[in-house]
Amino acid sequence: MDTNLALVHGAKEPQLCLKTMRDLIDDQAAQYGDRPAVIFPWQSVRLSYRQLADRSKVLAKAMLEMGLHHGDCVGIMAGNCYQYIEVFLGGARIGCPVVVLNNTYTSAELLNAVKSSSCKLIFHSTSIGSRNLMGHIDTLRGTQYPNPALPELRRIVSLGSEAFSDKGVEVQSYNKFTSNGLSVFMNNATLERAERKVTREDVVNLQFTSGTTGSPKAAMLTHSNLINNAQFIGGAMQLTPDDVICCPPPMFHCFGLVLGFLSSFYRGSSIVFPSDFFDVKKVVNAIIDEDATVLLGVPTMYVAELEVMAKTGQRPRRLRTGLASGSSVSQNLMEQLRETMGVEKMLIAYGMTETSPVSFITSLDDSDEKRTTTVGRLIPHTAAKVIDQKGTILSRGQRGELCTSGFVLQKGYWRNEAKTQEVMRRDENGVLWMHTGDEAMIDADGYAHITGRIKDLIIRGGENIFPREIEERLMSHPAISEASVVGIKDERYGEVVGCFLKISGEHRPTNREIQQFVGEKLGRHKTPAHIFWLGDAGVGADFPKTGSGKHQKHIMRDVGNRLIGIPKAKL
Repeated sequence: MDTNLALVHGAKEPQLCLKTMRDLIDDQAAQYGDRPAVIFPWQSVRLSYRQLADRSKVLAKAMLEMGLHHGDCVGIMAGNCYQYIEVFLGGARIGCPVVVLNNTYTSAELLNAVKSSSCKLIFHSTSIGSRNLMGHIDTLRGTQYPNPALPELRRIVSLGSEAFSDKGVEVQSYNKFTSNGLSVFMNNATLERAERKVTREDVVNLQFTSGTTGSPKAAMLTHSNLINNAQFIGGAMQLTPDDVICCPPPMFHCFGLVLGFLSSFYRGSSIVFPSDFFDVKKVVNAIIDEDATVLLGVPTMYVAELEVMAKTGQRPRRLRTGLASGSSVSQNLMEQLRETMGVEKMLIAYGMTETSPVSFITSLDDSDEKRTTTVGRLIPHTAAKVIDQKGTILSRGQRGELCTSGFVLQKGYWRNEAKTQEVMRRDENGVLWMHTGDEAMIDADGYAHITGRIKDLIIRGGENIFPREIEERLMSHPAISEASVVGIKDERYGEVVGCFLKISGEHRPTNREIQQFVGEKLGRHKTPAHIFWLGDAGVGADFPKTGSGKHQKHIMRDVGNRLIGIPKAKL
């Protein structure tokens, strides 16, 4: 093999786990018994490995009792609650894919997601935080049964209020539904027959792509996809039964469900979900009260947690590492995490929903330089390449589209073969590759550098500019805690660089100071022509984000273009 080519392969050890989720649940219960598996302080609930196994059987039996069969989809729209874990594991036992629904959906978005994923059963919170979701449930119910808009939906289980009328699709309380799983008519032999039909290549989970642009699609993820991703990510974090993981990211996203819950579950650790949605004070309290050793999150979460710790003086005792995903962690933020939280080594993971999700991750043995400028190396049993527009593999150090292959690949998009074939294509050797849409470079050591989304490319006067390197430069400024760079329309150049910035602390640099700071390292053409500060008129108080915390750049582009079109006197 030409070692100069941007083609890399992950290790062949450790071996892939060949279990189904049912096997994993029962094996962990046998091994770890009464050890705490999941902790939900906001619900005052702690469940052991044995309790989770027992409760998953109850949920599975209740699903069978209502007539669900292998392959029928079960949806859930809720915050991070103990019922989420029980539903996921219960559906997994009997081959009913669990559709995790974004808890920021509007009623119309929810209706589309439930319809497109053909859910027959929906678990739904009546509220998440202060947000009332009774209207969402009414939308799903309709006014008659079946709901003409959702002809396959047979039942809704409410994770809250039980005050519903008799119209439309039947609504049951969670307690009532689970009591069906304790029925004498649903015995263990029936459950075991259903479990035996399940294979590790069956779909266990439908995850909708985050939908930062375009219509979300549902990635079909298998037992093998998720269990092995959890195995290798838990290994990278060096999790043991002595670890306590604090997990603020949502479970409707792979970060919370796979990198959080399953990675912890696979390693016999305990995991804490501090609140139903991100509440920074509850996160900090959970870190302290549960004596967490590992913290998960996107950089925006870490920034908020540091701000609370600076005000309250709270300090973790045992935090040893953290895992970040969604965007890079600057050297400045890395140093603050070390100084304030005691996190010596922060891991960076890269992937996408369609790859279960992680394909690259840094190591606890990597240098700070590698952990702040790269997304690490491939996880085992995967491969990656960087190609040009013609599909030719480039050389190390050259930028192109990143493609990945191996056990991580989704089965495809649910009932959407056309979109599946757009992004999953076989090469001349018959190897199936996922075309990520990310521009990347693989260096001589096999580390991947993600330089931006190909669709986020800024073309200034015919010159290609990738926002990520400008964002990294901006976030190295001590007065900036977050940055997002987008292309802003320009009459002369077509597009110029615009940036949205959040200050860290009290001092706000002048726009000229920011431009000089960027220009010192990156050159004039990459210097922001337009600078928008969060909190200013028309900009907004925070970055527009998806439910999983990713910046929505298409919204920022629209805001920036609108603001530069307003006469200066009105700004």
